Amino acid sequence: MRVFVAGGTGVIGRQLVPRLVARGHQVTATTTNATRLEMLRKLGANGVVMDGLDAVAVGEAVAAARPDAIVHQMTGLSEAHAGKPNMRRPDRFFAITNRLRGEGTDHLLAAAAATGVATFVAQSAAIFSGIRVASSVKTEQDPLDEVAGTEAINHLEGVVVKAGGAVLRYGGLYGPGATDDQVKLVRKRLYPLVGGGTGYFSWVHTGDAASATVLAVEQKARGVFNIVDDEPAPVSQWLPHLAECAGAKPPRRLPAWLARMLAGEMMVDMMTNKGRGFANAKAKRELGWQLRYPSWRDGFREEFACPACEANDPDTTADDASRRNNRS
Repeated sequence: MRVFVAGGTGVIGRQLVPRLVARGHQVTATTTNATRLEMLRKLGANGVVMDGLDAVAVGEAVAAARPDAIVHQMTGLSEAHAGKPNMRRPDRFFAITNRLRGEGTDHLLAAAAATGVATFVAQSAAIFSGIRVASSVKTEQDPLDEVAGTEAINHLEGVVVKAGGAVLRYGGLYGPGATDDQVKLVRKRLYPLVGGGTGYFSWVHTGDAASATVLAVEQKARGVFNIVDDEPAPVSQWLPHLAECAGAKPPRRLPAWLARMLAGEMMVDMMTNKGRGFANAKAKRELGWQLRYPSWRDGFREEFACPACEANDPDTTADDASRRNNRS
């Protein structure tokens, strides 16, 4: 297939492009920065500079590529686009990403319609934003909550599903380049455990997210899929484990009222009982998706490996250490 990846140099794009190429697909991938065209070439793609908010540029790029499938991976969450992470002002931090999920999605769908592209796969999010009623773990039948600063996700999901495409709700991403800022804060003990840490959260490794995306493209998937690992978990479980695997001291504890003053409402919502996890049974059943990291427990241990984690974790085996050494 000829696959057009809009946003080919992001944390998912960098893993998705070589997987598509390895499976014999011809890939055209976009970037907003000409200095990254060489990266795309090395990944095996034909690189194109494109502004996803420019309808004409999007239309021309898609028409030139003549794709059989379009994959929407455009976000503006890097520091170059969004500035330093600031959850006190999610409206500012997510401003470009929201436009890309709104206007950018509309531009890509218009280009797909104009060129007869029927297969469309778009990135959404399933981190802690499940509707805050009933169970703490949500399926694809449950709507997303409109968390401040991320309302455009609902627009993206609505128009993509209406157009016959697939929406992939990625969990919290970890892997190369995905959690660098968070891990730095954890190591400095600046990522506290708020309240009882009872808010649920779903994670997925970037490699597993990319493999699910390949399956969605190849199977011409339609509808919504939660792309998360097997273990939704409260912050009280995953944050201390992340700190241990990163070689950090246990996270400090912070009462919700103080965290709300220091870090804003979104951080408190994520870490308290308003957070929700997501279930992945549909993606496994309909896409045949198999995870390399079924649990964040193993994924964190390998991704953020450190001597302290290995020494203190009785479940760490010689095979774990050998895999890590080979990976590095």
